[in-house]
Amino acid sequence: MRELLGRLSAIDSNAENAVRVIAHFDALTEGHAGVDAFVRAAAALAECTAGLQYPELRLYIRFDSGGNRLQRGDGQIRSPIQCLDGNGAEVWLERPVEATSTDVMILERLAAGVLVALERTYRPMARRVPDLVELMLDDRAGEADRARAADQAGLTRHAPVRVVASVGGDQALPAEWRKLSTTVATFTASIVAAATWSVDSAPTTRVGVGPAGPPAALPRSWRGALAALRLTGAGTAADPGRRLLRYDDLGAVGLLSETIPAAAARIDDVVTLDRVGEELPWALATLDALAEHQSLRRAASALHIHHSTLQERVGLLERGLGYSLGNVTGHNRLFLALVLRHLHRNGDMPIQGFC
Repeated sequence: MRELLGRLSAIDSNAENAVRVIAHFDALTEGHAGVDAFVRAAAALAECTAGLQYPELRLYIRFDSGGNRLQRGDGQIRSPIQCLDGNGAEVWLERPVEATSTDVMILERLAAGVLVALERTYRPMARRVPDLVELMLDDRAGEADRARAADQAGLTRHAPVRVVASVGGDQALPAEWRKLSTTVATFTASIVAAATWSVDSAPTTRVGVGPAGPPAALPRSWRGALAALRLTGAGTAADPGRRLLRYDDLGAVGLLSETIPAAAARIDDVVTLDRVGEELPWALATLDALAEHQSLRRAASALHIHHSTLQERVGLLERGLGYSLGNVTGHNRLFLALVLRHLHRNGDMPIQGFC
């Protein structure tokens, strides 16, 4: 792009400006920018105030060339104007002189971008719930656009909410979790009132619960929900572990889940766990119980086996792992190995790239 702009600048400055304008607005469209971002960009590119009004949606937006939001102006000069529909919706530049060809190009791209953004965030409620949820979770979106989406979704500005991340589709979730939900990659993201995260019985799917906060903090709750989800297990012999975890309960382990990629989590201790699990079908569930509970008796009770049986298993496991499970160092090593195994098996967090 830089090389192309350099060549065009030497040949035709108007052509260079046109390519620059097109590239700028295309980048905003690809990044799912909101209407504020498009109007602000038009003002910067035209080096004058730009505006948008959409009476049907009660939208009126103006930015000056420095990126400052302006109030409704009386008698401002609008030249040129690009209409968006036949009901008074339009975008404009405010110039006291005749518009240039670049101005016309800027308005055309502004109008196209605004219509794409409005289609994404202002469709009829029954059709746009997933888009509203996606917009509220995306920290790349502007604060004003996320706040507007929260208002349209019926969320109160300061009422605490949280995100629940799950796998297996929303049909496995309670009804109240499905009201505001969308699909991101292979996960379901649900926005729920802060007090409704719990379930009456054990969930049938893996669930991660993000921290509570106002709607403006939903991107952070989404990251926390995914971090908790990465540490859950299916509750089976091959994938033991809790099906539901809250980020608030994870402490420093939550930070590990947010920062360690799946590929880097497969260290030698994780490879050893998988090998021992293949050799001894009961091994992974037993190791999970040992890491979860503070005493052999409690672990045996959770596994529904006799205390002496567990002691025999521990001896076999220690030989297979190559370290003792009877001291703090060994216990911590086992716990971290199980954490990393979950991170490797459950994959990376799809924080970027809402599509």
